[in-house]
Amino acid sequence: MARVTVEDCVEKIDNRFNLVLLAAHRARAISSGSQILVDRDNDKNPVVALREIADGAVQPNSLTENLIASLQRVDEHTEAEEEAETLALLADPQHQQMSEGDLIRALQSDRDGGQEERY
Repeated sequence: MARVTVEDCVEKIDNRFNLVLLAAHRARAISSGSQILVDRDNDKNPVVALREIADGAVQPNSLTENLIASLQRVDEHTEAEEEAETLALLADPQHQQMSEGDLIRALQSDRDGGQEERY
């Protein structure tokens, strides 16, 4: 069954490496509880993922976008939090005595994640 499915999938996705990546991603999604779009027929998740790709139940472009989105890291530090930290830094009495150049270097260091000496 799987050999025929792979041959059918190669018609949808020419590159076998991409096919493996996308089918594996879809199989993991199925394992995580994603809805199966074809009959299972007592097949395991990788075969079901290949059958979905071969039948056109899932689009390769949407699988690619989902895979990319799952691999991207999201910076959880919002602009509001950064602004609040900057205002707290400016309100600190110890920092009010800093020169403007030192303050700019400290803010840039915080932005870049550096631990350079501020004083």
